Amino acid sequence: MRAVAASPQRDDGAEEGILDAFFDALGDANRRAIVHSLAQREKSVQELADEFPISRPAVSRHLRQLKGAGLVTDRAEGTKRIYRLSTDGADAATRYLTQMWGEAAARFTIVVENLEP
Repeated sequence: MRAVAASPQRDDGAEEGILDAFFDALGDANRRAIVHSLAQREKSVQELADEFPISRPAVSRHLRQLKGAGLVTDRAEGTKRIYRLSTDGADAATRYLTQMWGEAAARFTIVVENLEP
C-alpha cells in the first residue's frame, strides 16, 4: 500500500481528482515523452508509436490515461484518432501549485519580517 502525504485543503473534489490524475499521468517517463512529442504538433496513435520503443497498444493506453488527466484531447479523422495537447489538466495543476507556493511564500515573508535584527 502506498503512503499518502497530507496535502493542502482543497474545496473542490472534482479538481482534486483532476490533480491526482495529472500527477499520476506525468509520473511515467513514456507519458512525459508523449506529452513532449505532442507539444510539437498533433499526431495519430501510429505516428506516436513509430517514435517510441513501445507498442501501439501501449501508446493507446498511455494516451487514455493522459486524456483522463485532461492533458490531451482527440478527434476522429477517418479511421484515425488524432491527439493534441489540452490545457485542462495543466490549468488545475497550475492553480494548485500557485496556491500552495503562494501560501508558503506568505508564511516565509511573515517569519522574515518578524526576525530580530
